[in-house]
Amino acid sequence: MKLSYRLVNLFLVFASVVGMAFALYLEHFKGLQPCPLCVFQRVGLIFMGLFALIALLHNPKLRIFRVIYAFLATLSILWSFAVAARHVWIQHLPASEVPSCGPGLNYLVDVLPMKEVLSQVLTGSGECAKIDWTFLGQSMPVWSLLFFAVLLFFSFTQFLRKA
Repeated sequence: MKLSYRLVNLFLVFASVVGMAFALYLEHFKGLQPCPLCVFQRVGLIFMGLFALIALLHNPKLRIFRVIYAFLATLSILWSFAVAARHVWIQHLPASEVPSCGPGLNYLVDVLPMKEVLSQVLTGSGECAKIDWTFLGQSMPVWSLLFFAVLLFFSFTQFLRKA
């Protein structure tokens, strides 16, 4: 069964909204404060959703526009997938190898150039190694990684679509 271009984009938009709603629910109603890596995962998810929404609304007939939208959405969710993979890796480091906690993301953005902020955040910190939520024995970054893998698959299929 071949899914239509618009239906896949609608799914990606819906998944982005649901993913962000769940993240905000955990933050605001369950009191789980996101670490810097979690925040960066959200950024990629939001951008993927925005590019999919633009593609859904525009519904271009020319393949070049479809490829551009799909490329941008795929790149965005690939970012989230990579950050989540890094997060899972940090959580599985031995305690002696976990990077020490540094200043908060807000402070880093205020005092450092964006290149340095990215470098510091992607290095991870002790707060990123902390596991404070699990479901079926797996931490939030593991579930996020699986979620992003599914979205990456669908986004990439849009990129490879012939028509």
